[in-house]
Amino acid sequence: MLTALAAGQGITPLFIDLNRTHATNSLWPGHARFHVVWQTFGLFFIGVLGVGLIWCPPAGSREHLYLAAIVTAVPMLGFFVALFTRKMYAGTLHDPNGIQPVRIRIGGKIREFDMNAVLVVAGAVVLLSAVLMF
Repeated sequence: MLTALAAGQGITPLFIDLNRTHATNSLWPGHARFHVVWQTFGLFFIGVLGVGLIWCPPAGSREHLYLAAIVTAVPMLGFFVALFTRKMYAGTLHDPNGIQPVRIRIGGKIREFDMNAVLVVAGAVVLLSAVLMF
């Protein structure tokens, strides 16, 4: 579970963020595009580090697994800080020119779910489960 989470967290942004909705979105300021590319490759290398810690530890090293879990948790924690402080900097979860939230009818009302938030919350649950299983 931890391998899939670390690898997915490193690989998925390459597909989601390095395209016309983010890194090459001409409506975004150049500096914002710079930051998304920086973040994307930072996440990629954090994922590589996490997978390496899992698969290349000394024999019987639980410490490497816990370190991999911490390394995997760091970007999630950053997401939650950005999520809960977005009113302070007028941030939004999605851009009108980017990936739109999923709309689902629940109890007669249309609810919007931002996929970044859904994926990070699901990832945090998987990570916690993996740590508890160690």
